[in-house]
Amino acid sequence: MNLLPGGICVYLCAAICDASWWYMGTLGSQVMCDNIPGLVNKQRQLCRQHPKVMQAIGAGMGDWISECQHQFRNHRWNCNTTAREHNLFGRLLLRSSREVAFMYAISSAGVVHTLARACSRGELDSCSCDPRKTGSSRDARGSFDWGGCSDHVEHAARFSQGFVDAKERKGRDARALMNLHNNRAGRKAVKRFMTLECKCHGVSGSCSVRTCWLAMADFRRTGDQLRRRYNAAAQVSVNQYGTGFTAAHARRPGGNDLVYLEDSPDYCVWDPESGSMGTGGRVCNRTSRGANGCEVMCCGRGYDTSRVSRSTKCECKFHWCCAVRCSDCQQQVDVHTCKDQT
Repeated sequence: MNLLPGGICVYLCAAICDASWWYMGTLGSQVMCDNIPGLVNKQRQLCRQHPKVMQAIGAGMGDWISECQHQFRNHRWNCNTTAREHNLFGRLLLRSSREVAFMYAISSAGVVHTLARACSRGELDSCSCDPRKTGSSRDARGSFDWGGCSDHVEHAARFSQGFVDAKERKGRDARALMNLHNNRAGRKAVKRFMTLECKCHGVSGSCSVRTCWLAMADFRRTGDQLRRRYNAAAQVSVNQYGTGFTAAHARRPGGNDLVYLEDSPDYCVWDPESGSMGTGGRVCNRTSRGANGCEVMCCGRGYDTSRVSRSTKCECKFHWCCAVRCSDCQQQVDVHTCKDQT
């Protein structure tokens, strides 16, 4: 892929990137709506109308990709991107597996989180803090006044739905229904972890008056939630009317669940047709019996061991007042990596 001219790379991206708006992450602040391959008319229209929003979405893509890679760092599929960032996840997106279900959910959640944060920080002209959070309200601790800056998640979710879902609404086939469901589950996951934060006012910290606002949780909580949903994802097929899902097994999926249509490859060996990058060269844990253990990660192919030197902090001492000073020590450790396929 690295050897292909840029124009061909763009063409391939248009051919295999189901969520073509992800291409914005490669453009950064130089978002040009006509240069994003595969956008449908509504997406291109929103892109032209809201260039700063598009730039925010493009800049925030790294957050949800990093979160995806964190969640699967110890598994055969580790949300790895391809060498050329134009197509991000390669032909994996042609499948309708549970990994793709997770990617759609985490990307949709990432758009909501990114836009709500940008609104609260005053980085966008089209939105700010949630204007509905005014006056007084009550919670379990009593009454409080709305103040500060509540994250406007509803606005971010509406824009995300209008932009991200636009392509899927053009075609009502099984894959489009799957993507729409998982996009919606991602948006719900962000809303789930809105918390009420308050500041106390009163004599001697009596907290006789509270000023409160609604704030999003760290994106890690959303990632953790969607990772649990991935573990419990439901395999489905489209019902006879083409309007919803029929569970392939006993459990019927709810609105917060992730759904997928076909089984995943085992991701053991490099297979460009299935989107598997293989596990050759991946670091594994020799003593673990879990997914990151060498037996599981290396798919029974065995592993190589090399000794490397790592710098660690040691001989740390507390100095009055108030610092901790450490020395740099070199430590020899064994690193185990999966053998390549033969």
